[in-house]
Amino acid sequence: MTRGNPFRSHSSPRTHKASRWGDRIFLVLTGIGAAGVVAVLVAVGVILYYGALPIIDRDGLSFLTNRVWNPEFNVYGIVPFAAGTLLTSAIALLISVPLSIGAALFLTQHAPQWLREPIAQVVQMLAAIPSVIFGFWGLIVIVPVMASTVNPALARYLGWTGAFGGPTDIGTNVLTASVVLAIMTVPTITALSKDSIMAVPRTQTEAAISLGATDWEVARKAVLPYARGGIVAGIVLGLGRALGETMAVTLVIGNANVIPNSFLGPGQTIASLIANDFFENFDPLERPALVYAALVLLVITLAVNVGARFLLARFQRGMGEKVE
Repeated sequence: MTRGNPFRSHSSPRTHKASRWGDRIFLVLTGIGAAGVVAVLVAVGVILYYGALPIIDRDGLSFLTNRVWNPEFNVYGIVPFAAGTLLTSAIALLISVPLSIGAALFLTQHAPQWLREPIAQVVQMLAAIPSVIFGFWGLIVIVPVMASTVNPALARYLGWTGAFGGPTDIGTNVLTASVVLAIMTVPTITALSKDSIMAVPRTQTEAAISLGATDWEVARKAVLPYARGGIVAGIVLGLGRALGETMAVTLVIGNANVIPNSFLGPGQTIASLIANDFFENFDPLERPALVYAALVLLVITLAVNVGARFLLARFQRGMGEKVE
């Protein structure tokens, strides 16, 4: 008497056929979802392109190199606002990334259990606060502090560098906008970094500790390299929010159509320019110019994301080669 294979499937051919149809339907639905995301992105780009076509036909690529934005004389250039966007976002990340990674390490490695969950909930709540609330809070709290204390101190001790010159009694400037953006991006970066660090196998950290590694060495050699992908993803999301932030920046940056010549000087980002001028334009070409600016912001955001993914892939390959 032969014994049957206990692992052999006893389902009927009809069940196999239904399963194949279910797999095909699932594959089609997931493909539609992925294609839909790409289609939306392409549609946004196409709509912005056609909306900006009048100014593209007139100015072409000179729009990207012109430093003057003056609707009164029909002159439009994106350079001051691109500079303000990139500068405020870069300063914001310089402030928020160390704070976020430090907070994530504390929550996952050192915080007592009774404190860990409440702080994590507060971080998630901060991420859900509308941006206009951050901007209003920055206007009534951060701006006076910057004007009365921070700006004079920076000008006194670092004014010789040229980066902290200009009026010190005006709190609405590039540095203030960067501080507000940093506060806004900290919750996003912290949450994703915390989740990535929590995914590090406990055996990896225990092995480092058993070899006599200090807490700093454990974090630097055993935790952060393993969690690098999630941390970079959090930084990219935070950068995306900083690049596209509108209302919070509009309230605290000073809204001057000039290239910032100092961290304490006023400026404007592409997003704040669109928010300030889109419904108050009188020149027929100003609205297409604003749409062109939006298209440039879209390209900058995509380029930053693609660049970050490329760097992450190189880091991961380097780590793999190092391990081998």
